Amino acid sequence: MEGVEESNRAIKVKMLFFGPLAEKMGTREIDVSLMVGTSVEELAMQFDFLEMLSSGLRVAIDGHLETDLSRFLHDAAEVAFLPPVSGG
Repeated sequence: MEGVEESNRAIKVKMLFFGPLAEKMGTREIDVSLMVGTSVEELAMQFDFLEMLSSGLRVAIDGHLETDLSRFLHDAAEVAFLPPVSGG
């Protein structure tokens, strides 16, 4: 029964938004409750960010850029969504 209990547990992550994404969301950060075993990709899908990820939006978890969107999030993770940088 322990495996069943583990899959029903919730975690909380902090989502951080920058640039135009912060404007779109109307805030720079939110706390979100998720089920244990939620991946970065699943979180992005919940907020309709998948298309943006394919257009250059980057994700950092706890301050480190993450390229593996199938990575599971952990409790108290800080997930930053970073827009593409342009220069001139």
